Amino acid sequence: MARYFVGDIQGCYEELMRLLLRVDFHPSRDELWAVGDLVARGPESHKVLGFFSSLGDAAKAVLGNHDLHLLAIHAGLKRPKPSDKLKKLLDSKHLPGFIHWVRHQPLMRELPEHKLIMTHAGVPPQWDLPTLREEANEVSKVLMSDTYLELIGSMYTEEPESWDPNASGFLRHRYCIDALTRMRFLYLDGRLDFACKKPPVDCDGMALKPWFEFPSKLDDYTLVFGHWAALMGKTDNPRRIALDTGCCWGEDLTLWHLESGEKITQKKLK
Repeated sequence: MARYFVGDIQGCYEELMRLLLRVDFHPSRDELWAVGDLVARGPESHKVLGFFSSLGDAAKAVLGNHDLHLLAIHAGLKRPKPSDKLKKLLDSKHLPGFIHWVRHQPLMRELPEHKLIMTHAGVPPQWDLPTLREEANEVSKVLMSDTYLELIGSMYTEEPESWDPNASGFLRHRYCIDALTRMRFLYLDGRLDFACKKPPVDCDGMALKPWFEFPSKLDDYTLVFGHWAALMGKTDNPRRIALDTGCCWGEDLTLWHLESGEKITQKKLK
């Protein structure tokens, strides 16, 4: 079995298909792992969700912030922006099934035999593996429940910035969502920063560091993530695999082959 990890697709369906053709991907023998943000910004989010939901167990996706935002838009809690390019998806007769599929995707996946973890944005450096599993699973339980829209409606805030193991309810769930789907920089005391989206070199002197530069309780694990297009796939750490290379912004879609370590890129089509 070959395992391929793909960066933020964000509706860039044709680029994804070209990459998979180049590696002769077939769901009967291969797995496609996706770091989240399957939808928005690109032109064909409906085709991306149709493809992934058709793969069955061969698809291993996690949720990104744009995927969670889709749930809010579908429920009427938020309005889509023209830049989201979601009209075809929202008009699709298959939308209810797509929403069901999205709600049943987790915030983290792992390959224990490879000591590998995949999330959309990263993992808070103060979390160990049992904490990550527990917090992500608790959010997933809510998303799959009949009351999931209460959580979706509550997530549009930047509080709390810090992890509090004694917190409960939506306060605790919000930190997990923000850390796993929105995190880029941390303040030196470990608080989440939501403002800076630049490359690390452009944020010197701002008392911020990328989350993956902090000492972590998962230093011996490979963490695969997306979300941060400005990194262009570079972390200077072989155990921190960044896969968002900005396809929806006119750059590349990146596919990483786990077994060989090879990265294959497809330039954004005109």
